[in-house]
Order: sequence, then C-alpha cells, then structure tokens
Amino acid sequence: MSNAVDFATKPTITGERVTLRPFVDADLACFRAAVADPEVARLTGSPPDGPDERQLRSWYGSRNAQTDRLDLAVVDNATGDCVGEVVLNDWDRHNASCNFRTLFAAAGRDRGLGTEATRLVVGYAFDTLGLHRVSLEVFAFNPRARRAYEKVGFVAEGVLRQVLRDTDGWVDATVMSILAPEWAVHRGHPAR
Repeated sequence: MSNAVDFATKPTITGERVTLRPFVDADLACFRAAVADPEVARLTGSPPDGPDERQLRSWYGSRNAQTDRLDLAVVDNATGDCVGEVVLNDWDRHNASCNFRTLFAAAGRDRGLGTEATRLVVGYAFDTLGLHRVSLEVFAFNPRARRAYEKVGFVAEGVLRQVLRDTDGWVDATVMSILAPEWAVHRGHPAR
C-alpha cells in the first residue's frame, strides 16, 4: 500500500472526451439543472425536493477544500461545458479503499462520457493515490450505469435487498468493486 494518498490535491485529468477538474463557480448551472431533473433524483436515490440554491452553492463551493474525499467536475471536451461530477468518498485509510459515485446532467448522458470519466478517476485512485479497492452501489433500475461500471472493470459482489423505496416499490442495489490487481491487468478495459 502506498502512503502517498492525498485527497487534498485536486488534480486535472484529461481524457479524449472529458476532463476532470476542480469545481469552479460556473459549474453550479450544471448541478442546478441536474438536481432539478427527476431522472437524476431517481437514479441517485435523492429526495425529489433536492437542495435549494444556498445549499447548492455551499456544497459545491466547499468541495475543493475537502481533504478526505475527491470531488471533480466532469467537463465535456467537445463543448467545454460541465456535465457532471465524479467522487471518491468514504475513504478508509487503513484498508486503502473508498467509495465511488457519479452524477451526470442530461447533457452528459448516453455518449460514453460517464464511462471515460469513471475510467479516469479509477485510474487516478489506483495509480496516483495507491488505493487497493474502489466500490460502489448501483440501483437495479439503472442498467445504463451498471454497464458503464462493468466496461471499466467493476465486478458485482452481491445485492443489497430493498434498500430504496421508489415510486414503483422497493429497489435492490448491487454492490460492485474493482481492485488494484485487476486494474493493473486491464487498465479499465477488461475482456468481456
């Protein structure tokens, strides 16, 4: 395990389609639209009456100062617009692991941007931060996200039964993870 883990550093990571970078004030428009989107609320399990303007400004205005997590804006390289975020949180220093989550506004969906953003931040987690394990949970009604995670190499570990009450009833979540030794072999491009 590397002792170089530093969540205080907020890098800029550039890929072919997206750039991950620290938040700037102009990104707030993206997240304002995202939290107002009923699909985003459902896919993330968020309450439909999301945060107000003050809460949004406070939350995104404080992300770059966090030292125990990494929150980065996802910028569409084709337009220069912020289209979402990727987050490494729930850091367990002793076990060199953390949780991964993401959120994309409508402008960032269905074009492979999420897959590339996931690949970039997971690569950073293993190659730069020296983590051993990155995990996530994905709701059963979000097969699009699950496919993106599988493309990067996340493996299903089990099912958390009925963890979310949705308008259609109770919903399961699949726990998925990717380990540093797996990443070292496929670098986010597993054979399927």
